[in-house]
Amino acid sequence: MAATTKAELLAVTRKEFDKLAKLIAPLDAGVAMEKDQDGTSIKDVTAHRAHWIDLFLGWYADGQAGKPVFFPAEGYKWNDLKRYNADLRAQQSDLDWPVAALMLQDRYAQFLAFIEEHSDAELYGGPMKGANNAWTAGRWAEAAGPSHFRSAAKYVRASLKAQR
Repeated sequence: MAATTKAELLAVTRKEFDKLAKLIAPLDAGVAMEKDQDGTSIKDVTAHRAHWIDLFLGWYADGQAGKPVFFPAEGYKWNDLKRYNADLRAQQSDLDWPVAALMLQDRYAQFLAFIEEHSDAELYGGPMKGANNAWTAGRWAEAAGPSHFRSAAKYVRASLKAQR
């Protein structure tokens, strides 16, 4: 069930990030950079999750400024997600594991700060500006943060199992 208050959003964000952080904290670069059959690694998924926090924060800022908001990014539509994610993986291919892990930690801190700085009304009082749908900023935040942390943790667990 989706969060409907700032307190719930903070709680689910911390809970899901903590689960992911515990999984990736002990990993060395060899394990984190091991590619699966689809050519994706734990490092790739970690950097991807950090990037999606940047996307969300950009969407929110652009909407608040009255600028056009591009979902998921300029030049892409939602049905282009596979292409977008492949392009992102290519852009992030030179990142090493320590940088990707630090990037996620940094974006998580920014994400928490964003939530802390906004009221229940700002997060859940109406549709997010520029989103062109009924989702609130809090709902978009949950999709970009805790939901992504949850799916990343699932990927990490499966990847570690496959590497054994």
